[in-house]
Amino acid sequence: MTLRVQILKDKFSQSLGLPFKEVLPESVIRLTISELKIKYKKRLFDPLITLWAFLSQVLDTDKTCHNAVSKIIAHLAQEEVEIPSTDTSAYCQARARLPEKLLEKLFNYSAQNLEAIVTQEHLWCGRNVLVIDGSTVSMPDTIENQKEYPQPSTQKPGCGFPIAKIGVIFSLATGAATAFCIDVMNTHDIKLARRLYSFLKPNDVLLGDRAFCAYADMFAIKKLDCDAVFRKHQSRTTTMRKGKLIGDCDKIVTWYKSKRCPAGLSKDEFLALPTSITVREIY
Repeated sequence: MTLRVQILKDKFSQSLGLPFKEVLPESVIRLTISELKIKYKKRLFDPLITLWAFLSQVLDTDKTCHNAVSKIIAHLAQEEVEIPSTDTSAYCQARARLPEKLLEKLFNYSAQNLEAIVTQEHLWCGRNVLVIDGSTVSMPDTIENQKEYPQPSTQKPGCGFPIAKIGVIFSLATGAATAFCIDVMNTHDIKLARRLYSFLKPNDVLLGDRAFCAYADMFAIKKLDCDAVFRKHQSRTTTMRKGKLIGDCDKIVTWYKSKRCPAGLSKDEFLALPTSITVREIY
């Protein structure tokens, strides 16, 4: 067993063409497992092999568990060791045993590791550009998942899968996600976004679509000494007759706070907003 595990470690870290050795080395995974006091039996699919196989599976064009197990068999077939069964159940069970805390800590480490090697030449005008967006993911139809992330109400019971809404901030320089949050499907993108602003650092530039272009959010991001570049929300009218022109299709305008508190803000948060903000509009 020990020999087979070592063979797979060498294959995954060196010959798969994936940056596991640099971005997510074995030493970091081992340290994280130790910090979280994760106990596991000595088996072929230990947390390290399972994690690397899982990442390879996600990145492969053929994302089936059968393909993931076939790769492992192919690696071991080149050596004089016992070949595991083609049955995917052991691998699937090992994936299910990976604690969420382990994945979360390794996620944070890999993002920070990549950010640390970014140089000025990778930045835009010396500034780090981050992209924010939302999406959805489906998951196995279990009682636990349905309770935590219920399926859409438009689907009949037993005819759909649990779906979660995710919000992500990723670096334009490295392509790595630097922050994420998860909620139920009917959560608006902007609600998730407000849980992610705390990950911004001074002088960052946050790039997003019109779903994030809200008065309160423009103010909140600027208050963090960051700038936001969003598409203008469709509810705001566009005219060249107002504002101060500073270039071709480029002007400075003033936005005023609405008279009613919008959904998603508490009364105290709404009252704390300034009566107006200055925004640059580019067509």
